[in-house]
Amino acid sequence: MSARFIHEGKSIDYTPAEDVAQGAVVVQGDLIGVALRSIEANRLGALQVSGVFSFAKATGEGEALSAGTKVYWNASAEQVTDDDGSGANKYLGKVVSDAGDDADIVLVRLSQ
Repeated sequence: MSARFIHEGKSIDYTPAEDVAQGAVVVQGDLIGVALRSIEANRLGALQVSGVFSFAKATGEGEALSAGTKVYWNASAEQVTDDDGSGANKYLGKVVSDAGDDADIVLVRLSQ
């Protein structure tokens, strides 16, 4: 059988085992999505897997992220980082706007 188009893939179906809050970052293996709406446990919802989102980032000296930088999701800290954590942090996408040391958010274009 050859490939068959299903949909554009901007979002994917997701049925969580536990409630998921609006804005939550969900990691499934190497696939990361963002819940645009709250999803109740065991109910079909959707995760956005493309687009530009604001994410939390660490602040302080050496924490600036420049546009174009590849970034990763640190699930334990719930922050974006430019460190893959030896594979523990999952690739999220690229920074689209400079975020200085003191900025506590960064804009990232999701890439899978």
